[in-house]
Amino acid sequence: MSLSKKIILGVTGSIAAHKAADLASQLTKQKCDVRVVMTADAQRFITPLPFKTLTRNPVVTDLYDEDEGWKPTHIELADAADLLLIAPATANMIAKLAHGLADDALSCIALALNPKAKILIAPAMNGKMWLHPATQANVAVLKQRGVEFIGPDKGILSCGYEGVGRLWPVEKIAARVLSQLKIKN
Repeated sequence: MSLSKKIILGVTGSIAAHKAADLASQLTKQKCDVRVVMTADAQRFITPLPFKTLTRNPVVTDLYDEDEGWKPTHIELADAADLLLIAPATANMIAKLAHGLADDALSCIALALNPKAKILIAPAMNGKMWLHPATQANVAVLKQRGVEFIGPDKGILSCGYEGVGRLWPVEKIAARVLSQLKIKN
């Protein structure tokens, strides 16, 4: 059976980055073609190897990672994507997206994304960071552009606080992706 939809899974620097491996696995099992793009900070929490193994695709870890051929990898991925999922998404990445900054592979892909592709962001961060007026303003800008947010969830945070900021449950993120792409689970 051929893979149905192309998903770019952006993984940013959060303690929740390890949960993205399970997310990549769940989406791959649903016959999605998952291409993982990791920021440098994400690689401080988890290595590319689990993603490469689970998705059976190379992992982009640098803007200058290039496959064979003449087209830059970040443009090739941006052109082919049906959906860009950033999970977990940090306050920094949300700010980059809101302001059109493109200084790494993931933010470049987001800026060059095929206009027909959907964008789904699953934030994970300290509750005070999520509730900060700057973050909320950035979220509002992205929502006005049609970006969908899922989460964050409430609970005990890795920083020791309790409140909003946890990554939405992986199963719910995967279900939302499949729903967005009209893939029957």
